[in-house]
Amino acid sequence: MARLLSTLEFINQLQKELERTYQQGASGDGSIATAEWAPAVDIKEEANKFVLHADIPGVKPEEINISMEDGVLTIKGEKKSEATTDQEGYKRVERSYGSFYRRFSLPDTANPDAISAKSKHGVLEIVIPKREAVQPKKITVAIEE
Repeated sequence: MARLLSTLEFINQLQKELERTYQQGASGDGSIATAEWAPAVDIKEEANKFVLHADIPGVKPEEINISMEDGVLTIKGEKKSEATTDQEGYKRVERSYGSFYRRFSLPDTANPDAISAKSKHGVLEIVIPKREAVQPKKITVAIEE
């Protein structure tokens, strides 16, 4: 029951974080630690881990900073891209710049020492293993005579 509650608390916290991020973005107050955009994030719980996928097209892996402190996973990065088209007498340059910042509170079941991350085709995958479940120890009562 405690494990289920911890998982539900984790999912509720993630939902609150998403709602707060969208509300701040809609109000334009810019208080998301100067984030200019927030990548879409999917979080899935599996039997022995949590898997987080963030859409970060145009962001190089070396421009991503992932840290874990006091039970909070932080993802920061910056997107810098420029595309130039020079064709038939016209020239077009499109630039896309912006930083992002996302934070997630992790449940007690998460193992912060074993978090791993990889990036492929504009999708960042962070794997957060769960700690080994501590099984209750059965204590046998001895009969004294």
